[in-house]
Formats: sequence, C-alpha cells, structure tokens
Amino acid sequence: MKYLKICAFVILAAFFTGCSKDDNNGNTNGDKPTNIQIVSTPSTDNSGTVAFAVTASNAASYEFDFGNGVYMTSATGAVTYKYPVAGTYTVKVTAKSASGKVTTQTAQVTVSASEALVWSDEFETAGAPDPGKWGYDLGNNNGWGNNELEYYTNRSENVVVADGKLKIMLKKENYNGYGYTSARLLTKGKFNFKYGRVEFRAKLPSGGGTWPALWALGSNIDTTPWPACGEIDIMEHVGNQQNKIFATLHYPLHYGGSGVGNTTMIPTASTDFHVYSLDWTATSMKFAVDGVVFHTFANDGSTPFNANFFLIMNLAMGGNFGGAVDPAVTGGTMEVDYVRVYR
Repeated sequence: MKYLKICAFVILAAFFTGCSKDDNNGNTNGDKPTNIQIVSTPSTDNSGTVAFAVTASNAASYEFDFGNGVYMTSATGAVTYKYPVAGTYTVKVTAKSASGKVTTQTAQVTVSASEALVWSDEFETAGAPDPGKWGYDLGNNNGWGNNELEYYTNRSENVVVADGKLKIMLKKENYNGYGYTSARLLTKGKFNFKYGRVEFRAKLPSGGGTWPALWALGSNIDTTPWPACGEIDIMEHVGNQQNKIFATLHYPLHYGGSGVGNTTMIPTASTDFHVYSLDWTATSMKFAVDGVVFHTFANDGSTPFNANFFLIMNLAMGGNFGGAVDPAVTGGTMEVDYVRVYR
C-alpha cells in the first residue's frame, strides 16, 4: 500500500507540474502579458507626429522603442511621439505585468515629416572627436565667468569616442595648477545654424559639483560680447540638484540668475540616455526631454535668437551654478550618443 501511495503522489505531482508552464527565467506564465495590439495613427500634416494606442491582457506598463534610438514608458499604452525625419520605422513595444513578466510585439509605421537632417554626429568612429565638426575651448579662462574649477583639455583622458558614444570625462587631478580636468567641445567656425530642431541624446554624470551642459552661443560672440550675442542652454544639470534638468535663455537684462527658463525632473538622468531637444523658430523656442515640452519661450525680433548660433558640449566642476564640490567625487562622465540638427 505504501508503494501505491508513493506512485499516486508522484503522478499527481507530475500532473500539477505539467499544468504550470515556465518562461525562460523559470517563472510561471500565469500573468504574462498576452494579446498585444498596436494601433498607430500617423498625422497627415507632415509633422511626423504619430499617436500610439497599445493594449494587452495582464499588462501594467508598456515600454516603447520607436525604432530610432528613442524610448518611452507608458502606464496606459497611449503615447504620442514626433519623428523628426520621414521614413518607415519598426516600433517595438514591451508589455510588462505587475510581477515583471514581459512580452514584446513589433509593428511598422510609415511617417511623413517635413524636417530634413542638415548636420549630425553619430560618434561611430572610435578615437578623437571628428576635427571637421568639433573644436575645443582650452584652459580655465578665469573660471569661464562662473568661477569654475576645472581645466579644459583635448587629451584622450578627458574626451574620447568609444562604443558609439562621445565621452567627456571629468577627473580629479592636479593639472596646470588646477584640481580638475575636463573637456569643452564646440562647433564654432565649423557649423552654425539659425532655426530648426536640435537633439542631443545623452546620459549625465552625478555627484556634488558636477555641471554638464548642452548648449549654444551666438556665432557673433567675438564682435558682440555675451550676453548680447545670446545663449541657449538646451540642457544643464548639477549634481547638487540631482535629476533636475534646466533649460534657460540668457540675453541682455536676462543673464546670470535672471535667465528665462524652466526645469523638469527626470528620475533616470544619470542612469539612462534621454533626448534633450530644442525646436527653434522666429516666433517660439520649445525645450523638451524625450519629446515632452517643459519650457516655451515667445521669440521675436527684440531678442538675439534670430541669428546664427554654434553648439557646445562641456562638463564643468563647481562654480556659481555647479555649487559646492563633494570631495569624495573623483570624476564623472557625460556620454552623448548623438547630436542632430534638423531644418
């Protein structure tokens, strides 16, 4: 009888085990998202805007890969994204259950957009940044007007292209009488533009005192000194205010702490890549992160923002805006996946 009981138990255990399917991680599939449906509605005005509506059983959130290096997460499955360039894109949606199980689905969407890519750097060639596109500001220049602590170089220790990314590296070291080194790249004399759309896809450093920036200055700065030339800060971040993104405009009567701008919180600014962008016309300037506008400026003929500008990328340390330096911070890196300008 004991033998029969053991056999019966083994048979029942096998039955119940067979009824519970495992996913690739050994987890049961009971609440894995199923029946993913992707509905895309492209606009008909050549704006590049596409409205997505995704549904799935057992889904608690959705991650969108728009097929061009941009990602977005939604709790509802409803998102709107503006493609900067026309084309056919393969969109991948990952539906995630409350317990973390995932299912993916892809769909193609054809987009009409009136913007054209006029300049870019995808940072695909390892080594030094492309000298045909980027120059350098070198030294400290009396703290660059902000009492900054770093000395800018063009050394590979401070700036390099690797793994498909530009890496600007801040280092704590004694160099030419300063305690930190970093890099500041600019397109001055190589690329200037007026109006259009600018995108930087970047991941930012953290740590008290770090101050990365993606910005632009008026190309006439040598004859029309700052702030009359105008300054467009597309993205600034300071480690002493972690995850707060600043967009600011500086011009006569609105410089220093009186710049015109706004902020937004990005919880993963230093752990994930995000797209920091500016849409610039003769009548408006819109600043966004991952396509979400958080600051709009009414442009007109009274501002300097109707002339050519050049781009700048840098990583500063301390200074009037960077603030107090955490002595435990020995370095930090800003990674830039690409820079693109559309018109």
